[in-house]
Amino acid sequence: MTHDVRVAGTEIVFPCEPDEAVLDAAERAGFTMPYSCRKGVCSTCEGGLTAGAADVRGRGSLDGPADGVLLCQTRPRSDVEIAPQRIARREPPARKTVTAKIHKITHPADDVAVVALRFPIGVRAKFRAGQYLTVALPDGDTRNYSMANPPHQNDGALLHVRRVPGGRFSGEILGGLAKGDTLRVELPFGEFCLDADSDRPAVLLATGTGFAPVKSIVEDQVKRGDDRPLHLYWGARRQTDLYLADLPTQWARRYDWFTFTPVLSDPGAEWAGRTGHVHRAVLADHPDLRGHEVYACGNPAMTAAARDEFTSGAGLPADRFYSDAFVPSGDSQPVASA
Repeated sequence: MTHDVRVAGTEIVFPCEPDEAVLDAAERAGFTMPYSCRKGVCSTCEGGLTAGAADVRGRGSLDGPADGVLLCQTRPRSDVEIAPQRIARREPPARKTVTAKIHKITHPADDVAVVALRFPIGVRAKFRAGQYLTVALPDGDTRNYSMANPPHQNDGALLHVRRVPGGRFSGEILGGLAKGDTLRVELPFGEFCLDADSDRPAVLLATGTGFAPVKSIVEDQVKRGDDRPLHLYWGARRQTDLYLADLPTQWARRYDWFTFTPVLSDPGAEWAGRTGHVHRAVLADHPDLRGHEVYACGNPAMTAAARDEFTSGAGLPADRFYSDAFVPSGDSQPVASA
């Protein structure tokens, strides 16, 4: 039977169909909450079950109150009340499934491929800067990749793909693709987007190919002629892992509102820049984050550490921390919640 989902501290109520996840029901009703993988692997959609009963993949049957609940894997067994990190009204996304052609594949680093896709003539797919698409695999599973192109370039998609040993797409399929081959993609997904109603300075925090959605966000701001202060911290092990570092370097020279700080955790002797954990570089420069927003994308250990230390030690309000944790899409086990 259909159950009502209430949001604690608000007047929001929406229906959830039998065996439907709370996240999907909210989206269908015109509400958006933070999420990333939608498979129960990351913790982006984590919230509270404050009342009611639900089945939660990885945790079994729960009765509220319970913390650390993944709302993408929560299916109510009664009327429930939830406490998400954020919730806002937004029209359900107009997603498209498109057969895209490979236009070009380049390799700016040994373990990174930049894949340029083109949609069929006359087909465009609207999205917001920072969102991602899914690539369909032959067995029906999917992989998620952020779009590195800005929204005004919506006749195709630009993907930054890190090769993962044993990876179904990056390790097994990508190497056999050539210009003219096709991929089935669906878009858009995700809420890793700048708050359009805010003009606060934003810290953009990335590791590895977490630079892809940042590229889309910055190039979108350039196109719109906005001057909101953006400070990118891009972390990697070695200098070669900053595979497109010339691009944010050029942005910093061209736009007064943009600052770029690369950070290496395993630098060579020739490196004269910042070192250590990338989120610690943010704290060194911005010990008080109460007036900022933070957008963190990449390694889930980094996004989790940044969230904890920024909110507990630098005064960042929890609802101003946005994240997109890059996790193995094929992992069937959810991240354990503390």
